[in-house]
Amino acid sequence: MNLSLLEQHSDFEWHIPATGKMRVPGIIYAERGLLEDMDNKVYEQVCHVAALPGIVSASFAMPDAHWGYGFPIGGVAAFDPEAGGVVSAGGVGFDISCGVRTLHTGLVRAQVDAVKARLADTLFARIPAGVGSTGPVHLSATKIDDMLAGGAKWAVDQGYGTQADLERIEERGMAHHAKPAAVSPQAKKRQRDEMGTLGSGNHYLEVQEVDEIYAPSIAEGLGLQRGQIVVSIHCGSRGLGHQIGTEFLREMVVEAKHYGIDLPDRELACAPIQSELGQRYLGAMRAAINCALANRQILTHLAREAFSKVLPQACLTLLYDVSHNTCKVEHHLVDGKTKRLFVHRKGATRAFGPGHPDLPDSIRDLGQPVLIGGSMGTSSYVLVGSNEGADERAFGSACHGAGRNMSRTHAAARWRGRAIVEELASRGILIRSPSDRGVAEEAPGAYKDVQAVVDAAQAAGLARKVVRLVPVVCIKG
Repeated sequence: MNLSLLEQHSDFEWHIPATGKMRVPGIIYAERGLLEDMDNKVYEQVCHVAALPGIVSASFAMPDAHWGYGFPIGGVAAFDPEAGGVVSAGGVGFDISCGVRTLHTGLVRAQVDAVKARLADTLFARIPAGVGSTGPVHLSATKIDDMLAGGAKWAVDQGYGTQADLERIEERGMAHHAKPAAVSPQAKKRQRDEMGTLGSGNHYLEVQEVDEIYAPSIAEGLGLQRGQIVVSIHCGSRGLGHQIGTEFLREMVVEAKHYGIDLPDRELACAPIQSELGQRYLGAMRAAINCALANRQILTHLAREAFSKVLPQACLTLLYDVSHNTCKVEHHLVDGKTKRLFVHRKGATRAFGPGHPDLPDSIRDLGQPVLIGGSMGTSSYVLVGSNEGADERAFGSACHGAGRNMSRTHAAARWRGRAIVEELASRGILIRSPSDRGVAEEAPGAYKDVQAVVDAAQAAGLARKVVRLVPVVCIKG
């Protein structure tokens, strides 16, 4: 990125002044090295988002930002419905509510190492992964509507988990005001056999060791100690979310001119929040959030079953579940006034600070866990939100992962999946995947340095590092 286009406000905060059609400035949180490696397309997309109707404060980009469809991945923007604010399908993304959940196991590294290959094989046999993978749940037309309305709560009611799980999920496991009727028959058809599946791309189930502690008191409050084993699951709403995004983007492009919206980029297709189309999209999008939450809940159940076969002493309890690729109604302070806003986070994680009323009682004093997945073979991190009140940055948001620095096509041309699997095995990391090409596309070198990303998030005041996790076994789609 051309840094001459930016105003440096600190080592980790860079501003784009509002010019031309921009209604608000752009703000990018990153250190110089990360910023220089970002494509200029990120700059353009931050500016284009800043030109959308009803946007407030600024168009934000996180330290892991890279080019996306319409919004940059790592983009955050909030819109005021009382000021003509819009909802953008491109600002949410195709994999609606893709997210990460992390579970305690009650195990330590030595216990897993003794049966690591057997555990990897059992998880791989039990967890459906890969393009077109289907799961153990087959939903009728009635049941799929129940799932889309109920989310993880529906899954628990079906026997896939416990009530205690729901307390550690955003919105207690269910997005309210979902409208299954706003989801097309084609989207529902794609999902009927895909519940409880990882899918492909950067999705995974990973067995990890707590390797480093940065904030001992917070780690203790979250039940994390060095040497412990946890399990992280990264996936989303699968074919249903992609279908919803595709259909509504197409409709929003056509209807934008009827609403008097001058799109800076057709990929930013949107509709007024208070319009019929906007409300219909929000209902469908919330249904997709519930789909993703239910999907991760069923995968949790499958992981528990797999562990029980190999390590019956394990007890997989939920640390937290966070979503990215969402638009959520939240109240934030803007120019000294509390406003009801529709906050888009595309490839960004909610990171509410200590004391926030939306957090569970048991961890409210610590701040919301922010679960940052690294690239395959590299570290992941648990952070907590550090924003409080008037000091809130980017509407209580943080990064969501390492962020790609190379396309999947280029990665597949540069690396061979089998060679990566063998190299990681030599380092004690077992990979199981149905696709060698999929492994190549997700090579560690295809991503930014996740440590630099989380260090920038902490230095910018977005979130605080708590622990580092290193991979032991990874099931890849």
